[in-house]
Amino acid sequence: MDIKIVRNENPKVKPEASTLGFGKYFTDHMFIMDYTAGEGWHDARIVPFGKYEIHPASTALHYGSEIFEGLKAYRKADGSVQLFRPMENIRRMNRSAERLCLPTIPEDMALEILETFVGFEKDWTPSAEGTSLYIRPFMFGNDETLGVHAVHHATFMIILSPVGSYYAEGINPVKIMIEDTDVRAVRGGTGEAKCGGNYAASNRAGEKAAQQGYSQVLWLDGVERKYIEEVGAMNVMFKIAGEIVTPALVGSILPGITRKSCLELLRKEGYKVSERLLSIDELQAAMQNGTLEEAWGCGTAAVISPIGELAYKGKKYTVCGGKIGEITQHLYDTITGIQWGKREDTFGWTYPLK
Repeated sequence: MDIKIVRNENPKVKPEASTLGFGKYFTDHMFIMDYTAGEGWHDARIVPFGKYEIHPASTALHYGSEIFEGLKAYRKADGSVQLFRPMENIRRMNRSAERLCLPTIPEDMALEILETFVGFEKDWTPSAEGTSLYIRPFMFGNDETLGVHAVHHATFMIILSPVGSYYAEGINPVKIMIEDTDVRAVRGGTGEAKCGGNYAASNRAGEKAAQQGYSQVLWLDGVERKYIEEVGAMNVMFKIAGEIVTPALVGSILPGITRKSCLELLRKEGYKVSERLLSIDELQAAMQNGTLEEAWGCGTAAVISPIGELAYKGKKYTVCGGKIGEITQHLYDTITGIQWGKREDTFGWTYPLK
């Protein structure tokens, strides 16, 4: 496809790896492409990173017509750069677009855009241990009239950010609070789409948890407030009496790509794995009787994040002695090993950039 390129004449100094954190720095360029009903996608361009102007009546500002994705590029020891399961992100973004009545992007076009733009900025991919180049594609409705209706104009953009660990704790166990008042999403809503409204809905409980010293909120279902769903920024898994359990995808949970990778890896290695409804009563009983052996979150940003403490209704439960468990460590080592090219990719998950 034809992608116009305008180079940044004032490139930035790349940050030191030790200062990266998550999402604080951005590369020299961004990708933009426009959509018009009846015309389709047009005017693909790579331009200097900077502020983007939109109309005050833009659909996204008033009605939340917005979706996004998150994936990473990794620098291998030989200096080459590779992506991790990019087609999974492309397909999930299109599913999100369908749910919010935004235009989809043909898979081959989306992959070409990713490969071209990330390849153009690949010098920003850091090489230090535990670092990567975070890729944030996003799309928003951009009609310039008020009124609720299907989107006629949309904008698709990609920005890139060199990152380190998502959590300040790194791979050390985090503390999670189980929320029993606010809800994040319900079946039939937008819970399985990756859209900003889901995250905005989680902010109040997240702030309350942070004030009490917890890193994230673990959500219960939005109807009965009985079944475990997901952590604020990740899917969640538990090892209970030897069985690895993760909540089933019932329409209110984001179908995570790291989640999918964990399940495929564990099943290949012969572990007993269940995707099912997991009630808070069952989890609390396991926390009380000691059969909750490990718990971890999984997502693109943190990859694998061990859970060392769970709090529910004022009670605190230590998980795995507050340490990272054997399976949690194994998942982290294996998946990050594949992502950084340190381990053989027998699944075909990686996508080398030319």
